[in-house]
Amino acid sequence: MRYIILTMTILLIIAFPRIGQASPAVSANNAILMEASSGRVLFEKRAYDRQSIASITKIMTAIIAIESGNLDKKVTASRKAVYTEGSSIYLEQGEKMTLEDLLYGLMLRSGNDAAVAISEHVGGSEEGFTFLMNEKAKWLGMNDSHFMNPHGLDAKEHYSSAYDMALLTKYAMDNKKFRAISGAETYLSDARTYSWRNKNKLLTQYYKYCTGGKTGYTKKTGRTLVTTAEKDGMKLIAVTLDAPDDWNDHIQLFEWGFKNYKMKTVEKKGEKLYKLDDINNLTSGYIRDDVEYPLTEDETDRIVQKNVLLAKTKQSANNPIGKSVFYLNNQPILQASVYDHPKRRDLSADLKYMIEKVMGMNSIW
Repeated sequence: MRYIILTMTILLIIAFPRIGQASPAVSANNAILMEASSGRVLFEKRAYDRQSIASITKIMTAIIAIESGNLDKKVTASRKAVYTEGSSIYLEQGEKMTLEDLLYGLMLRSGNDAAVAISEHVGGSEEGFTFLMNEKAKWLGMNDSHFMNPHGLDAKEHYSSAYDMALLTKYAMDNKKFRAISGAETYLSDARTYSWRNKNKLLTQYYKYCTGGKTGYTKKTGRTLVTTAEKDGMKLIAVTLDAPDDWNDHIQLFEWGFKNYKMKTVEKKGEKLYKLDDINNLTSGYIRDDVEYPLTEDETDRIVQKNVLLAKTKQSANNPIGKSVFYLNNQPILQASVYDHPKRRDLSADLKYMIEKVMGMNSIW
């Protein structure tokens, strides 16, 4: 009997092979893996729960400070900054350090003193800066986040979610200066005789494809970690909250993502011919960039494209004449703007538009 069951099991495996690989098992209470360009969530585990986040808070602090500009301006460390508890870059009261140096101390060494000094400089006060953090969170669509401080020390109303932190990191990594700071293994400030080494061991030791990130820890919150990685043209973001084995969690998430998903070109840039359901004639448009999306092998052939061309209101090289919408499993996943072909942009087109407007013609492109 046992032999018959084993034989049947083998036959079933041969007849119905598994596609892809089982989702990774992670130690984290909350986790997410996101593809950076599209924002597609490839894996999630309670990713939308509101949780304490510790020092990964400093990603928000850093991007707001970077966008404020004047990174070479000197910042004076206050008594409040110097006596902030927790991890530190050992600022002294009255010490002056450039905003850029403080940002490296914030991200590489997780300096809570640096966080307060930055907040007081950029926001006028720690409370003023916290207001900016919450406004930025609203603007980014971080609906499950609220900040009470710039460093991440435990506070009752200080929380975020794995998804929100991935969304924030996706935004921050579009900034060249943030990428440089986040991805630095070491940094030497003119105000120090020794280099700061990044606490992100995934970047410095464990994973060669890692490009940046931020560590976090408090006794109450546990270990939190945000990291980014790039391989074969695909950029991934991993976030774990309350993860005892976070380094391995992130490696497993990245390896699983890179193995099972590839960036696929679902539409190439260039001139395209379109046909609407209610119009017999073909019309043409132009897509300016290749349209790419992370897909598994079996998903690639299931992409459906639908084109929507708009009634012409004003002919302009910068105004789309329509859009191509791409669907997977009957759900829209992304869209691309369709423009008039740049080589056809001339005076005759403008004249044609004016004639049609005068004659009252409703031309659809």
